[in-house]
Amino acid sequence: MQNKRVGRISEEIKKVISGLLITGLKDPRVDQMASITSVVVSNDGSVAKVYVSTLGDEESRNETIKGLNSAKGFIKKEIAKAIDLRIMPELEFISDTSIEDSMKLYEIIDSLNDKDE
Repeated sequence: MQNKRVGRISEEIKKVISGLLITGLKDPRVDQMASITSVVVSNDGSVAKVYVSTLGDEESRNETIKGLNSAKGFIKKEIAKAIDLRIMPELEFISDTSIEDSMKLYEIIDSLNDKDE
């Protein structure tokens, strides 16, 4: 029962933050192409790890994370408006490079297939 609740909270937080990214945060450091890949809320609801994927280099990713961290108070306020929670989780923004990593693996596999032919 608890896991379903945590899963629903995670999805709702993801929707709210994704909506904020679409409507645009005022911070110029936040990449316009940033997207939330997943949100993992701890079982006690005290921490929410928000995984952010961006296009670009390491510096762009770091700037986006810095921008989101500086807007953390605003983001938490918007989450509180949208979701009625007893405990508002502390947000941790983490750069997610899984999409880029999978593209690199695809390129390696593709180059190996070309060599075999």
